[in-house]
Amino acid sequence: MRLLIINPNTSKGVTARIKAAADAAARPGDRFTTLCPTFGPELIVTDADAEHASRAVLETVKAYEGDCDGIVLASFGNTGAEGVRLLRPDIPVIGIAAAAFSIASAVGGNFGIVTFGPSLVPALQAKAEEAGLGPKLLGTLAVETDDFGDPGTVQDRYVNELGRLCENMHERGASCVVMGGGPLAGMAAKLAPTSPVPLIDGTHGAINILRTLVGHRHVADAV
Repeated sequence: MRLLIINPNTSKGVTARIKAAADAAARPGDRFTTLCPTFGPELIVTDADAEHASRAVLETVKAYEGDCDGIVLASFGNTGAEGVRLLRPDIPVIGIAAAAFSIASAVGGNFGIVTFGPSLVPALQAKAEEAGLGPKLLGTLAVETDDFGDPGTVQDRYVNELGRLCENMHERGASCVVMGGGPLAGMAAKLAPTSPVPLIDGTHGAINILRTLVGHRHVADAV
């Protein structure tokens, strides 16, 4: 399976996190290309950031000359998804929020979101509402800082706090926890050994969903 995986922000550190998470989900024969735009915000926080990043994502897709069976948009805004689908109607396109919330829905029961800064909470909760899961969302817990520094290092700096927030969500009755934000790609696997509930990684989820869609398309083409 050939996938183009785009980090909609320009952080090289976050792109490396997303690439590592994607590579961990790869199977023999898979070819994943992970890119970030050449312009736009380093971290998507505001609506203006999202609009700027959406334009950057479209330009990144236009400039990509390789073959791909599907596209992953690795931000929790599903940034640029509508425009990319119009640009590439021939292949499936999925954002990591859409993937994560579809998995949370499949798990069933109430769920929570854990992220790395209070300023991100409103947008993450809005995405859950947009996915039709508002009534099932117990809440969104965040590390108490908006001094992100290098967003590619938030996993290392806040690993203990993020683990405690996941435990807190379990205590509130969550059946699973969505790790909210592209910079947390791969974090679920790190915390899983000590987590009392399943932790959902949107990057892994998006790749697995595309694997099903691409596999179905190949079977249909062969018939």
